[in-house]
Amino acid sequence: MTLMIIGLLLFLGVHSVRIFADDWRSAAIARIGEPAWKGIYSLFAIAGLALAIIGYGRMRLDSALVWVPPAGLRHFVALLMIPAFILLVAAYVPRNHLKARLGHPMIIAVALWALAHLLANGRPGDIVLFGGFLLWALLDWRAAAQRPAAAAAAPTWARTAVTVVIGLVAYWLFAFHLHVRVTGVPVM
Repeated sequence: MTLMIIGLLLFLGVHSVRIFADDWRSAAIARIGEPAWKGIYSLFAIAGLALAIIGYGRMRLDSALVWVPPAGLRHFVALLMIPAFILLVAAYVPRNHLKARLGHPMIIAVALWALAHLLANGRPGDIVLFGGFLLWALLDWRAAAQRPAAAAAAPTWARTAVTVVIGLVAYWLFAFHLHVRVTGVPVM
């Protein structure tokens, strides 16, 4: 689990710079330039994510359980993931009502994903991984809410419909086909 924790700290650490050190971040971007900042940021994020994934895979071999989720909870978790996918897509489709209304749909998507996976998994490593992401999402949501909102063009219902349809298709693909291939665990 140590490797997973190191990766998690690295991945969430770089994603937390804006939460805890926004002035330092702005100064660093001004000093080295945005392309260099994004490059360094990406290297740390990718390394952290890789370590967390490898560590999580190793941790899954440990069968110790803190709790056993009830079987019926799987249905609730599957339903909770539908808005998570739609909100994830909403972060990238410009001019949709979800992004205009919520401001930071990706953060909410991460929080829903983490909460759903905390409910569905009861091993210590699951609690650390998904609990870490949930805590990060809540802290990031609070920090983002304190920043001034960026001006955006008016949303359209057509783009909102596209957001929902792409989110539903992505959910269907992942839940019924990709989750078992990526994680070895079937959703349905």
